Amino acid sequence: MSIEDDVALLARVPALNLLGMTALQVLAIGAEQRDYGKGEELFQIGDAADAGFVVRRGSFRLSADSPRRETIAAAGSLIGELALMIEMPRPATATALEYSSVVRLSRSLYQRVLESHPDAARRVRDDLAARTSEAAAAIGNLTAKLI
Repeated sequence: MSIEDDVALLARVPALNLLGMTALQVLAIGAEQRDYGKGEELFQIGDAADAGFVVRRGSFRLSADSPRRETIAAAGSLIGELALMIEMPRPATATALEYSSVVRLSRSLYQRVLESHPDAARRVRDDLAARTSEAAAAIGNLTAKLI
């Protein structure tokens, strides 16, 4: 795939599109593609998370400790958004459901992009603040219903 294809893929991911085209180009240049066969693991629960992955082709099952906590990440999905920002263990295992391909974005690359593109960093910060506020409000509403 070309850099232009990678930029277009990254631009379709809402959390990455916030960065803007110039920053996405830098990310695309520094990213790496990885392929996985059906049943292969992208990572396991508890692994150190040092990168995020954009699913280029195929899909992955993300499963934690319970079948009720499974989700499917299809093409265009970002897996491990939080791992782009902080050190943490993987909260789930990601297993390819078919032949699949991802674009790996390392945390160090992502953070260098934010450092060199302060406007992008502000947009990411504002988006995270808005999503955190929405989550807190939803938790508050749920708590009020339980009391």
